[in-house]
This record gives sequence, structure tokens and C-alpha cells, in this order.
Amino acid sequence: MTTKPNASRREFLRTASILSMVGSAGAPFALNLATIGAAAAQTAPTDYKAIVCLFMAGGNDHGNTVMATDSTSWSEYIRLRTTTDAGSIALPAVGNTGGVLPITPLTVQSGRTFALHPSMQALKTVFDAGRVAVVANVGPLIMPTTLAQYKANSVKLPPKLFSHNDQQSLWQSSMPEGAKSGWGGRMGDLLVASNSTPIFTAISVSGNAVFLAGQTINQYQVSNSGAVPINSLSGSLYGSSAAANPLQAIVSADRGNLFEKEQAAVIRRSIAAQGTLATGMLAAGGSGIPNPAQYINPNTGNLATNSLAVQLQTVARIIGGRSALGAKRQIFFVNIGGFDTHDNQRTNQADLLARVAHGLAYFDSMMGSLQGTDFRNQVTLFTASDFGRTFTSNGDGTDHGWGSHHFVMGGAVKGQDMYGLFPVTGVKHDQDVGSGSLLPQFSVDQYGATLASWFGLSATQIADVFPSINNFTQKNIGFMM
Repeated sequence: MTTKPNASRREFLRTASILSMVGSAGAPFALNLATIGAAAAQTAPTDYKAIVCLFMAGGNDHGNTVMATDSTSWSEYIRLRTTTDAGSIALPAVGNTGGVLPITPLTVQSGRTFALHPSMQALKTVFDAGRVAVVANVGPLIMPTTLAQYKANSVKLPPKLFSHNDQQSLWQSSMPEGAKSGWGGRMGDLLVASNSTPIFTAISVSGNAVFLAGQTINQYQVSNSGAVPINSLSGSLYGSSAAANPLQAIVSADRGNLFEKEQAAVIRRSIAAQGTLATGMLAAGGSGIPNPAQYINPNTGNLATNSLAVQLQTVARIIGGRSALGAKRQIFFVNIGGFDTHDNQRTNQADLLARVAHGLAYFDSMMGSLQGTDFRNQVTLFTASDFGRTFTSNGDGTDHGWGSHHFVMGGAVKGQDMYGLFPVTGVKHDQDVGSGSLLPQFSVDQYGATLASWFGLSATQIADVFPSINNFTQKNIGFMM
């Protein structure tokens, strides 16, 4: 086997582990993370930290999420987002019934004022309390890019811009659809030695996510009720309660064949992990992780269950059970869909952003009193999405864009502020690649690297996780303490 001499440290460790497995016929095929992480374990953190990715699938319209409301900006906003049909996507101004919600970032941007969508009152409250920051105009970039360079195609650009699947993958992994690992998983690879039970390092509450896929670790997928069990290993099987134990013995018994042996070992670990997680979540629930209250649908005025808040409740319960899980560093993924608002945007986005704001405010309150302790400084949540959308309207919606504004929430966030210059409102400016679609001012790598630095990664490790970060002079946007 040959290896490129300039392979990254992560690739070196991965290759070395494969060689180790091949050279030992009696060893299990599962990677022994303890041996790989031995050096890292010598400086393993004693504190606890968690990062939560909230992915808004479909491409959230940033233009109606965070707005500039100074007179010049607002006039252009109204001009471009008010259409002649009944489907106009322009929102009411500050002070009107149902109008946008003013926010005052600590860093003044001369002559400009800002607001949030009318449905985000719950998030505005957390912003005003200093625990939420707005990061303006983030998106996939390989290197700093100007509008002239974009139009001339004179620098390397992210592949397959404006494609849902590819841009979701780029946001989560720095690579288009088909990526094998995500930057959350790659962070987990480097920090897994901090956890006595490695399987609980990267946890998805919303199915398979490339964000959590590592080179050496596997993401652990849970449902809102906890670990997903192997069917029929408890209770009854074909109407017989006595059949469950023999089934468990069949699927988990040791075997002579190496592949069968490894399959049985995986099943045994799965059964054990399910039990450990159930115990940890039960203990956390007993310590007080109440169910989220229902939210008010702004379109109907009716109360409804917020599935995003329920996902975040599961995250809170797992964090509450961190001691039982032996966890010091954890990375979570939650998801809310429906943001591909080509049509009926004003109605649909109002409900979606109400659920986002309600879910984040609920999670903030849970972290504020986790087992009787304010735990907000240890947990940071950030938002992500496929892309932003065009500033111009197609009638009653918007089309696929590029850069977008995002939120970061937590006690360690330098909150009540906005990071980056807020772009000019409208079209035909130096960040407009067409129809008001934004050329990002910050790359996803810069956004993620700022979180990774707070999480405890060194500059060398950050460069290993984010393949393009060294192309940027500013590697830390500065929104974390």
C-alpha cells in the first residue's frame, strides 16, 4: 500500500488503523478508538461542551429573516418585495400590527437599523438578553471571492451552486453530494478520546446526516424517545414473550467466521449502548427536562406541537445524562424542513420561523436550568441551511440563492450583536450574483472554525477539519468568547 507523503494527520491515522486491523487476524474489524486517541487522551478536557447544528432544510429566505430597516434599505426592500398580486412577500414595517421586530446590535453599522421576522419574538428575547448573535451572509466558499472573480470564473468556486442536495452537503461536509464525512464528524474524530463511551460523541435526532459522519467515528441516531431499538428483543415475538431472549442470543452470539463475529459484536454494542442511553436519559428526565409547551401558529392563532422543540428536548435530555454516558465533548444534529419557499412564502415561512424561534427559546431555557445549574456556557447551537434565496420575488416566493444570515446561540456566544457588514439591501451591488442572491462574505469554513476553536481544537486540527480554512486570512469570525 502506498500513501501520499503529504497526507493529513487524520488520513495517516486512518491508514495506520486499517493496516493495524489487516495485520491482526484476530482483531475485530471495528476501529479501536482508544488506541488511536491515546495521545489526545493525555490532554483530554475535564469540562463538558456540546455543539448543536440546527439545519433548516430547503434554503431559508434570509431576506425576511433578518432585515435592514433604515429608510434607504427599507424603501428598497418594499420596492423589490412588494408585488402586484396577492402573494406579495414584503412584511409590515416596525410599529405596524404584525410588523418586523427591531433589534439593536452592540456594534453600530453607520446609518443602519435592523429587525427580525415578526414570528421570532421568542428569539428576539434571547438576542436582547445577550445569548444570540447574527452572523451576516455566510455560505460555501473555497477562497475569498469578489464579484468580478465570480463573473470571470477566475477563482475556484464551490461546485454545483444552487443545487439543494449538493449545497446541503457542502454546508455539512465542505464537499458536494456523495461526501463521506462531515465537519461535525471530523471534529468528533479528533475529540472522541475525551469520551469514555465513544459511540455517544456524534448524535443525530433527525436521521442520517453527513454533518456527523466521521473518518473513524459513526454517528449515533436516536428518536425523540431515545435510542432506536432492535425490533423484538424485548416484549413479545409472534405473540410469545419467551421468544425474545432466544432471538437476542441468536443475533448476538459469538461466531467463528470473522464477518459474522463482527456483526454479532456490533449488535452487542448496540444493545449495550441502547441500555446506557436509556438510563442516562431517564436520569436526566427525572432531573427536570419538561416537555416543551405548544407554540402558536401565527397564521391560524392555534396552538400546535413543535417537532423541532421536541428534538431539542431529546438533545437536552442526552446532555443531562452526560455523566452516565461518560461524555465530555458531544456534537448534535437536529433538522426542520420546508424552507424551499418558491410559493406561498409569506405564510409558510412565518410558521417555520415561529417554530425555530420557539424551539431555540425552549432550548435556551432548558440549558439555563439544567439539573439546577445554568449550563448555557457549555452548549452552543448554530443554524445552517442549504443556501439563502434571491432578494427579488417570483410573485409569492423566492428562488435559490447562495449566502444567508444565521444565528448562533449560547452563553459563550458574544451575543446581542451582528458579525460582518450587513449587505446592501436590493440588487446590483458588489455582493449580488443575480436577482439579489448574495456572494458570501464569510465561508462556512470560517463559521465552523470559529465554533471549533471554542470547542477545543487547535489551529492544526481546525485545518484538518476544514480543508479550505487556510485560504482565508481571517480564520475566526469572533462571535465566541
